[in-house]
Amino acid sequence: MAIHRGREYPLFLRVGEHAGDLYIDLADAGWRAVRVSAEGWSVCSRPPVNFQRSSAMQPLPEPERAESVDDLRDVVNVRNEDDFRLLVGWLVGALRHRGPYPILAINGEQGSSKSTLSRLLRALVDPNAAPIRSAPRDDRDLVTMARNSWVLVIDNLSDVPGWLSDGLCRLATGGGFSTRELYSDFGEAIFEGQRPIILNGIPDLAARADLADRCVLMTLPAIPEDRRRAEAEFWADFDRKSPLILGALLDGVAGALRRLPQTRLATLPRMADFALWATGAEYSLGWEDGDFMASYGANRLGVVEASIEADPIATAVRDLAEAEDWQGTATELLTRLEDFVPLAIRSSRLWPSANKLKSRLRRAQAPLRSLGVVLDLEMRPATKDRARLIGIRMPGRG
Repeated sequence: MAIHRGREYPLFLRVGEHAGDLYIDLADAGWRAVRVSAEGWSVCSRPPVNFQRSSAMQPLPEPERAESVDDLRDVVNVRNEDDFRLLVGWLVGALRHRGPYPILAINGEQGSSKSTLSRLLRALVDPNAAPIRSAPRDDRDLVTMARNSWVLVIDNLSDVPGWLSDGLCRLATGGGFSTRELYSDFGEAIFEGQRPIILNGIPDLAARADLADRCVLMTLPAIPEDRRRAEAEFWADFDRKSPLILGALLDGVAGALRRLPQTRLATLPRMADFALWATGAEYSLGWEDGDFMASYGANRLGVVEASIEADPIATAVRDLAEAEDWQGTATELLTRLEDFVPLAIRSSRLWPSANKLKSRLRRAQAPLRSLGVVLDLEMRPATKDRARLIGIRMPGRG
């Protein structure tokens, strides 16, 4: 009777929505939640939404009223005020019931607190018995992580293979995963959803342009010896401050709900919904109008530079465009680009063959456009020759 005639209810994991208000599952024994509306937030004992929980989920700290989010500044290791704003913006975005969500990619040398910061951020949004995980082996493992956790934290990555990069992009901005259902020949298991994601590692994790386009890239500074703290002391300090930090973040979420309908940006970036949401939260977080977008815009420019520097083809095309406008076939272009790269790169697997050059250029097209380099990949010659040409130009050249 329940299956065939009963009413069907939507299920939420950690963050839900009802009648325009957000509900955040505290995951305590009483099934309490935090209700966040445009007027503010409060803890309620009987939320009107249905939450599901995995066995690894742990309770959030019960939030307390705070004057500002500055308590977070004392427990995070970031380079400057821009990075701090981006960190707070990512947290406020992760407390929204739908994305897209930017991927927070944390780099830094050994001992710069990458894993500690990842644990800390997750503890403020989605505490878990295993807060950080190793990289999944395949799409099925990635989907299992997403089914059971609101925030995905992948720790100590040495690189991001193509299949994982594509999967993370789909989870960040929305997309479906399909795998064969276990113990069946023809059944299909479907997962469709969006999740906030944190990646950390020593190397640059945003080398692929499509992944970089969805990233907030943060490089942590080294921690001087005189500023290091014992782990037990650090986490005890965080536990004392976390209710106030969460309360300040919820103020930002309430402010975003209140101001989002009137929030406008001069230009919309790639993760436009996130940018609008974080901008709407500015006033409640104690920031001036435009502060978040100034930080986000500078970060996006750095992400573009990083993705181009990680791709020798994109770097060579940028150098060629700065020297001249160019037009020719893929084979001719590959020969011309060899003038801008050392022999060691041309002899490595990083350097493509002519028949794979165009696909590499398509990946680099968006970041290069951000720097003013325009690629025409489907040019037709004026003659009857069927070969397609590639054009490279900088319209803003004097």
